[in-house]
Amino acid sequence: METKFTNVLITGASSGIGEAMAVYYAAHGAKNLFICGRNKDRLENVRKQCEQLGAAVYASLIDVNDREKMRVWIVQCNKKAPLNLVLANAGVATTKEIDENIYNTFNTNIFGVLNTVLPAVSLFSRRRGQAPKAVAMLSSIAGYHGLAGCPSYSASKACVKAYGEALRVYLAPRGIQVSVICPGFVKSRITDKNTCPMPFFMEAEEAAEIIGRGLENNVGLIAFPWPMRFGVWLLSVLPSRLSAFICSKLPYKV
Repeated sequence: METKFTNVLITGASSGIGEAMAVYYAAHGAKNLFICGRNKDRLENVRKQCEQLGAAVYASLIDVNDREKMRVWIVQCNKKAPLNLVLANAGVATTKEIDENIYNTFNTNIFGVLNTVLPAVSLFSRRRGQAPKAVAMLSSIAGYHGLAGCPSYSASKACVKAYGEALRVYLAPRGIQVSVICPGFVKSRITDKNTCPMPFFMEAEEAAEIIGRGLENNVGLIAFPWPMRFGVWLLSVLPSRLSAFICSKLPYKV
């Protein structure tokens, strides 16, 4: 299946889902890939993989927390090739719930997303024509309900989920597709550090296939695997005392 997104920008593309999505789009006919990350060697490896699949790849070392650098980078990428899909993928785990880690989690997982999405929306809002204009942002199954094992992480992902769901409706009149991605446990540098059980664990390549199909079909909420999606949804609608009791029995994420 050839993708309808010919010019794709992905943050956090040096590993995990970001890397898998870059390879997915290169393999499915994307002409231009704009990728960023913070690790030069890993990002270079992804660039080589994607170029071997036929895509033109532009890789940049950028921290998504730098608002102005992100704005300039996205504008420059769009000048090289009008972007069709901007995927705000970069994110971090909190590990220990200490002040420095908590601030870093919220800064990266929320403001890093905003630093990616807002410049893209600005560009797309001014563009006319029928070419696809899509924004996708990575939340998590953990964003369905606050989890005691990872309070900062689940809260940051809940913010992204709520923002993306609302933004989808808000931007629909402008012809801008917005999708929120809520994966469960997917192979990444984050899950490599986990010591807790990881039910329905999947490889990043499998996750990329699910995400890719969802984005092609303009699915607003791409949440998987379905048993975990159902479980956390149920947790979110139970009476608070019951959900709090269940959460207290769950293992810590890391």
